[in-house]
Amino acid sequence: MLKILRGYFNFKQTKVMIKNYIKIAWRSLWKNKTTSFINITGLSVGMAAAVLIMLWVQNELNFDNYHNDADKIYRLTTHIPETGWTWESTPLRMAETAKKEIPEIERATKLFVNNMPVFNINGHSFFQKKCAYVDNEWFNVFHFDFIEGGNTAFNQNPFSIILTEKEAKKYFNNHVAVGATIRIDSINYQVSGVVADAPSNSSFQYDAFIPIAALLSNPQQRENDEQWNNYNYLTFIKLSPQSTPVMPMASSRNGVTVVSQKLTNIMQRSKEEGANISLTPLLDMHFQTGLQDSSFVQGNRNAVYIFSIIAFLLLLIACINYVNLATAKASLRAKEVSVRKIIGASRGHLFYQFITEYVLISVLALAATLMLIQVSLPIFNAMTDKQFIVPLTSVKMWQIIGFTLFAAFLLNSIYPAILLSSFQPLNVFRGITLLKVKDAFLRKGLVVLQFSFSVMLIACTFIIYRQMQFIQQTNVGYNRSQVLSFPLPPNVGRKEKETLIENIKQELLTQSSIEGVTAANQPLVNIGSVCSQCADWDGRATDFNPKLAQLSTDADFFKTMQPQMLEGRWFQKEITTDKHNVILNETATKELNIKQPIIGQRFIFKSDTGQIVGVVKDFKYKNMREKGGSVVIFNNSQWHRFLMVRIAPKNIAAGVAAVENTWEKHFADMPIEYAFLDDSFNEMYKDDRKTASLILTFALIAVLISALGLFGLAGFTAEQRTKEIGIRKVLGASVPNIIGLLSKDFIALVGIAVVIATPIAWWVMNIWLQNFAYRINIVWWMFAVTGVLALLIALLTVSFQAVKAAVANPVKSLRTE
Repeated sequence: MLKILRGYFNFKQTKVMIKNYIKIAWRSLWKNKTTSFINITGLSVGMAAAVLIMLWVQNELNFDNYHNDADKIYRLTTHIPETGWTWESTPLRMAETAKKEIPEIERATKLFVNNMPVFNINGHSFFQKKCAYVDNEWFNVFHFDFIEGGNTAFNQNPFSIILTEKEAKKYFNNHVAVGATIRIDSINYQVSGVVADAPSNSSFQYDAFIPIAALLSNPQQRENDEQWNNYNYLTFIKLSPQSTPVMPMASSRNGVTVVSQKLTNIMQRSKEEGANISLTPLLDMHFQTGLQDSSFVQGNRNAVYIFSIIAFLLLLIACINYVNLATAKASLRAKEVSVRKIIGASRGHLFYQFITEYVLISVLALAATLMLIQVSLPIFNAMTDKQFIVPLTSVKMWQIIGFTLFAAFLLNSIYPAILLSSFQPLNVFRGITLLKVKDAFLRKGLVVLQFSFSVMLIACTFIIYRQMQFIQQTNVGYNRSQVLSFPLPPNVGRKEKETLIENIKQELLTQSSIEGVTAANQPLVNIGSVCSQCADWDGRATDFNPKLAQLSTDADFFKTMQPQMLEGRWFQKEITTDKHNVILNETATKELNIKQPIIGQRFIFKSDTGQIVGVVKDFKYKNMREKGGSVVIFNNSQWHRFLMVRIAPKNIAAGVAAVENTWEKHFADMPIEYAFLDDSFNEMYKDDRKTASLILTFALIAVLISALGLFGLAGFTAEQRTKEIGIRKVLGASVPNIIGLLSKDFIALVGIAVVIATPIAWWVMNIWLQNFAYRINIVWWMFAVTGVLALLIALLTVSFQAVKAAVANPVKSLRTE
């Protein structure tokens, strides 16, 4: 009974004590409104930024992990040793052959995405850009939640289709989609199922799924795809548990190696040229590098690490404000602590009191953080091109916030609480110095750390902006301004293609808004078509088979795109032999070691013998991350798939209308899909611009939080030196003298931060710029501009408090106790 009563009274005392802690903490916060505002604002902004960044980081690191047995699923990757090319695709027959011959493979499935079918719904036609052709095993290997229907009918009927929930609502509003009909390329398909939209961390961002059997119902397509030399399909396999045991890891790697070797044997047995097959884990696919091209959005693991560090440092900067202001104001609370110790408070009680103050600040900051996240989430989604949803019931969000709060608790609470509870009452009343020199050095060091990070982010943003500006303004070797590009419909036959293109050209050129029209096998901004072992010329070594970018175009290309000729001429319509001749770029003449005179030399390309009739100056035909190589330009209308139209200046609307009217005349049942070359060029650097925008945003947040902390410290310094300032003014000190006196120490700290941040920013940006074959040079004035900007921000922040102290009445200052 005594134990129960003792426990009850202990609980009651504890409850009273906690209530008292909270009451005193609230009074302290209310008394120091400016400091409390700085701490809560800085902490909430830092926490909100850290939470948003960690949402993105967690999304990137967990790509595709929601599938069942994701750790057992692999994509087959093909490596051609002779050319050094690595493809994510394999031949069509690889999936079935591998499943039949390799017992370690539990399931195999394939995917085809290089097609944009035309959907016709209720009389409206449009290209379905996010369409995937899959086989019967797809929904057995990968996880999809069916909202309506299922995959049974999909597997039985080749002319069926599965839609995502978003597409089903778009096409059929809120009506039942299953059983509805969609006309695709002149064939009726029946909707057999509706699946939930893919999460943002899925590589398979498709809106419609069609059976591969429908694609192969075309005899020509089947005959072409069944050849082992055509790598048109992505193949995924799921290994049996016995082949990939969880423990030990060495056994798992050995199992994958065995399967990889068996797959390579199948490939080498089935085709003449050698090809090695490796297995890329599904969970690593998002970050895979070194591919010739990829059908999926590729992530950057370095960016994940960088933004994780940024999130931590933003939180650290916010916590530094609390530590700095808490330790700076320690002397003001010394008497409070001493009196409470004299009347019986233990150091432990005081420690918990100051911890309670931080917890109260954290609760207020948490409320502000949640509001900031909700307000800024749409902007963050737009910047990252994601669709994050963060409801208050989200476990993921509370995990991230909990981790962030815990990190802030460790950074903020322990040291200030220990320091503030350590004062000795007798020393305080004897006037002995309360804070050690090392505490002042700590505060200065933390200010330097804050601004070092801020300056580094500003410098990085500035250099990234300069690189993007350089890319935009670099002469690419042709004129891409006001050039509109669009593909021909896929159903245009080879026989009528040349006549059709010529008719379209003539019709467009009759319009005053059109200056030129040319045809090509692909848009010029990003030539992805390359070949090896496809050319021969005088003097070529038999074992020399370089990679050649291939551009098929016509006689009108020169007038329309305006490249620069170095030697010879362009193709001409009246010269029939130009159907067999070629034009090389400057690099090709050097890499292929073409002997002089170049013009007139024999050149065999794609088994077609002709001559070199011209040499064009190198032009940028790839992303500027890559160095341009050899280009062979030839004139074969059977290759032409795109038309490029130069629109006259200030006639964009009329030019686009002319293109649309001409298209409507020839392809009334087909939608047109056009893009301006400038937009296509800029699209290649979208991720870099997103990175620059994010870093700039976080740099501004870091500067804001650092400036808030500096503002608080400057105010405290001015408050501590009130009498000194009054005496100096009485003795004749001017306002500028006082401002300089209060500002110089802080400006010096920011100057040190600039010196520290400059080499770090140079090192980081130098590594980033190495990703570009064409890049700017980092020069000293970039960091000088950044440093001056940081110093101005610090000066304006400190000057506000300094001016306030300098213009105060010295008589009132001297009377202040």
